[in-house]
Amino acid sequence: MLGCMTAQIRHRMPPPARDPDRQYQICVVCLGNICRSPMAEVVLRAELERVGLDGRVAVRSAGTGDWHLGAAMDPRARAELARRGYDGSGHEARQIQPSWLADYDLLLAMDRANLESLRAMAADSGELAGRIELLRSFDPQAGEAAEVPDPYYGGWQEYAEVFELVHAASRGLARALVGLLKPG
Repeated sequence: MLGCMTAQIRHRMPPPARDPDRQYQICVVCLGNICRSPMAEVVLRAELERVGLDGRVAVRSAGTGDWHLGAAMDPRARAELARRGYDGSGHEARQIQPSWLADYDLLLAMDRANLESLRAMAADSGELAGRIELLRSFDPQAGEAAEVPDPYYGGWQEYAEVFELVHAASRGLARALVGLLKPG
């Protein structure tokens, strides 16, 4: 029982919508926007649909770096998604711009380096800082400051691990958003 209570205390609630009359806007961010963040984008969309929030929440992804601009999702990431029944085709990598930050209700970094990059971009706006979190902060089973490791230089096993981590955090975030966005 204590473990459950601890997990609930650690579990973050997403910030409220900037504008309750429009879709809640989420951007998932990693380094190059070809592995982790596009996987999270696909999985989070599916989880939001599963809990009845499709159409109420828009999810995009981006990278902090510019190495892969316009590239498709890494074939290993796409293959892992397909193995689990998800479609990762159609992705085109993009780089997040500081001017985009104010458009999002929630920005989700895959690791501490990307979290710090986003916070540096938002340094002039104290309000934005409360809208930038680690994705795994929404996984009640994850430890404080848990990250999604970069699988790019690894093998298939690393992509499977990333899927599991992203899936758990996406389930937690979708549940939290139900409480935030559904009237009742």
